[in-house]
Amino acid sequence: MPPPARRRMRLARGQRISPVAFPASFTLANALCGFLAVVHIADGRFPFACWFIILAGVFDLFDGMVARKVNGQSEFGIQLDSLADTVSFGLAPAFLVHQFALQDYRIFGTIVSSLLLLAGIMRLARFNVSFDGEKKEHFTGLPIPMQAATIVALILNVDRGDFTLYSPGGLSLLVPIVIGLAALMISTIDYDSGPKPSAQWIRAHPRKAVLYLIGLLLVLFLQERGLLIALAGYHALNIGAALLRFGQAVRNATPEDPAPTA
Repeated sequence: MPPPARRRMRLARGQRISPVAFPASFTLANALCGFLAVVHIADGRFPFACWFIILAGVFDLFDGMVARKVNGQSEFGIQLDSLADTVSFGLAPAFLVHQFALQDYRIFGTIVSSLLLLAGIMRLARFNVSFDGEKKEHFTGLPIPMQAATIVALILNVDRGDFTLYSPGGLSLLVPIVIGLAALMISTIDYDSGPKPSAQWIRAHPRKAVLYLIGLLLVLFLQERGLLIALAGYHALNIGAALLRFGQAVRNATPEDPAPTA
C-alpha cells in the first residue's frame, strides 16, 4: 500500500487549478485588508487602518494584472472585485472619516460620511455594466480606489485638529472634501486608468510614464506626504484636462443660424 504522501500526489496529478483562482486570491486579500481596516477604525487606530486600505489597493492593483497574465478574467472575477472594493474603498473610508472627524456632527456627519460608500457603489455598478473585458485609457468618473487613497492621504498628513479649522457655516473641512470626492465618482469626468507595466505602453505614452514614475518616487521617498502630493497632482491633471476639453467644446460650438426674417 503506497504511503499517504504518494497517494495525495496521485490524487493531485492531472487536476488543473482554474486560472480564475489566482486573481481571486488577490481580490480576497483586498477584502480582508478592508475588513482589518474597519476593525482598526473601530478601535481608534486610524493610521493602522489607513495602511491597511493602502495594502488593499496594492492587492487590487495586482489582481487585475495577474488575471490578464494567466488569462483568468471572468464575470465571476469582475463581480468579486467589485464586492471587495465596496468593503475596502467604500465602507472603510466612509467609516474612517466618520470616526475620525465627522461623528461629532451626529446625523449630518453620518449622512455625509455615507456618501463615499453610496457614490462608490454607484461608481462600481456603472463600471460593471460598461466593462467589455478590455482595459481602457480612461475611466468615467473618479475610480473608487483613488477616492479611498485620497481620504487616506489626507488623514495620514493632517491632524484631526487641523480639520477643525472651520469652513463657512461652522463645518469641518472634511465635509466639502467628502462631498466633492463623492461627486467626482459619479461624474462624467474622464480619469486616466493608470499605467500598464509594458514597454509598448511606455513607448506609446512617454509623458504619462514619466509622470507616474515621478509619483512613484514621491511615494517611495516621502511616503505619506509623497502620496498626498502625487494624488493632488493626479486630481489636478485629470480635472484640468476635463476643463480644457469643456472650454474647447464651448469655443468650437457654432451658434444657431438666425431665423429668417419676413
